[in-house]
Amino acid sequence: MPHPTITEEELQRQLADPATRRSAFATVVHLYAKQIYWQIRRMVYMHEDADDLVQDTFIKAWEAIGGFRGEAKVSTWLYRIATYEALNFIKKRRSEEEQRVDAGSDEEASYLLGRLVADEYFDADEAELRFQKALLSLPPKQQLVFRLRYYDEMPYEEMAALTGTSEGALKTSYHLAMKKVTEQLKSSD
Repeated sequence: MPHPTITEEELQRQLADPATRRSAFATVVHLYAKQIYWQIRRMVYMHEDADDLVQDTFIKAWEAIGGFRGEAKVSTWLYRIATYEALNFIKKRRSEEEQRVDAGSDEEASYLLGRLVADEYFDADEAELRFQKALLSLPPKQQLVFRLRYYDEMPYEEMAALTGTSEGALKTSYHLAMKKVTEQLKSSD
């Protein structure tokens, strides 16, 4: 059983050492799987898709572990991998949908919202559905910033490390996203 109070420095040291890498990685999976799942789930909406992407994230992390230099926290490194996996999945899914139908953003939002409602693990009321619809009306970058700040309460400094975007730009993006979501919710009342 992984030790829940391991320090970041100790975890990074163990990941760097080939003799302890496998057990340290098991600790990483134990410590971060749930957080990674929810980060991805808020992006792709379906349990099965999120579950698959969590596995893909940890596979990619394991394959890249030799190149992890500890320049960022383990959690930030994993969030970055998970975010790219989810964004690539969304991009691929969007491309597949566009090939079938020339879908506009409203149709895409309706499609994603329909998938969310159809998910047997989704349990929400009308207000949550309106909120998710408002969130889906945002451009992808604003959706990501909004989710990381609103749901994960991620500091802008960590978001900047994750996305490669300046803190100022992230604050502006979050403010604009919040304004758009608020306006959307007011107009749907």
